Amino acid sequence: MKKTTSIFWISIGISLLFVTWGVAAPDHLMTVMTSAESFLLDRFGWFYQFSATFFLIFALCLAFSRFGNIKLGQPDDKPEFSTPTWFAMLFSAGMGIGLLFYGVSEPISHYASPPYGTSQSIESAKISLEHTYLHWGFHAWAIYAVVALALAYYKFRKNMPGLMSATLYPLIGNKAKGPIGHAVDIIAVFATVFGVAASLGLGASQINSGFHYLFGMPISFNIQLVIIAFTTILFIISAGTGVSKGIKYLSNTNMALAVILFVSFLFLGPTQYLLELFSTTFGSYLQNLPSMGLRFTPFDQESNQWIKDWTIFYWAWWISWTPFVGTFIARVSKGRTVREFIMAVLIVPTVVCSLWFAVFGGTGIYFDFVEGANVAAQSIETSLFFVYNHMPLGGMLSAVSVVLILTFFVTSADSATFVLGMQTTNGSLNPPFFVTLSWGVVLAAIASVLLASGGLAGMQAAIIVSALPLGIVLLFMSYALIKSFRQERSLSNQKVQQHKKSA
Repeated sequence: MKKTTSIFWISIGISLLFVTWGVAAPDHLMTVMTSAESFLLDRFGWFYQFSATFFLIFALCLAFSRFGNIKLGQPDDKPEFSTPTWFAMLFSAGMGIGLLFYGVSEPISHYASPPYGTSQSIESAKISLEHTYLHWGFHAWAIYAVVALALAYYKFRKNMPGLMSATLYPLIGNKAKGPIGHAVDIIAVFATVFGVAASLGLGASQINSGFHYLFGMPISFNIQLVIIAFTTILFIISAGTGVSKGIKYLSNTNMALAVILFVSFLFLGPTQYLLELFSTTFGSYLQNLPSMGLRFTPFDQESNQWIKDWTIFYWAWWISWTPFVGTFIARVSKGRTVREFIMAVLIVPTVVCSLWFAVFGGTGIYFDFVEGANVAAQSIETSLFFVYNHMPLGGMLSAVSVVLILTFFVTSADSATFVLGMQTTNGSLNPPFFVTLSWGVVLAAIASVLLASGGLAGMQAAIIVSALPLGIVLLFMSYALIKSFRQERSLSNQKVQQHKKSA
């Protein structure tokens, strides 16, 4: 196998052109990206909304269908990682930085500016958590599950390259190895790059906010640039050690620190209030899931804009992350059945993410609504640390949070460089260090360019633009997967019949 491919060099070349554009004309880059974002949201917002709901229904149908006992691997394959380590890897790669960045800030933002109803009220407090669960719950993990399932099935069951293009082989045959397949893989690479770069930018912003809270360090782009440079060195070192060493140990460290922070928040905060809040809002989320997942307000433009800014942005973000998270989940899920895989990936992360937001976001709402602290007036980057000001051991918890953000940053980035290495070396499970190093530098450069040109708005624009073509690819992937499952079941039934006749 060649150490590099044409896809690698084409993708790196386009990435460098984008970085050069951002450095030479950041305002122009921002103008073009936001114009494209506005166009896509206005004309294709429905596509993101319908697609997310489709993937959830599709995943559930697969799990409970006759295909549920198909193994992601050969009949005698066993899981490579223990279940606790598997879950740790899922969270570290799939949601890491976002859980801390948005843990307090998203529920508080919806509480202050709800999609409907009166702001900073009992009603908006409930609505805020229900919609946060929507954004981080079953829909998000269903998108990941479908892509990871397809990649794992074709890689470990059919011995095909772990590439997005390989999942389309049942539809386009050998064209998956030609220009069409290359185009699909390049689309997947850039969706991954923009999705992950946005998360790295968020992480750098919040680490800077943590240092500001702990040490009085000013919040500035230059400091965030230094943070990105420092963590880039760390995650490239980690990525060079492979999945079974650096990424595995960092994932377990992340999980331990996250549990410590979660338990501290739960028991140092208003425990009874938080548990009751979770119970009532999670029940409402389950009850209203279908209508929330398909909601538009065509007669109320302000509310409709809220849906575009939040819900549709999240669907685009999760779609853009699917090559990365899907490839990574597939890589660590060999030996599990379709039913076991889907139910685990759907249910456990959704419940844990919902608990996380109920505790963190609920604490922020409690201090604002009950205690009178003005949490709702804080910025997205600083709201978490503002809440610490009102909690026992706030300084210690802030320090733990900064360390956790840093380790999530490193784990997400080194997982991404590993996956980008796979995608650009014909699916190699051990991409050369030169390739992962190159992608590490590119990720850091694009995160810096997006921060410099437009901050969070620039990152959102990049995600929305990159997710549309990839979303179309994922729909074709779903059809190809069903076609393969049917063929496999047909062959299996023929073998059973032949066995019965010979007996």
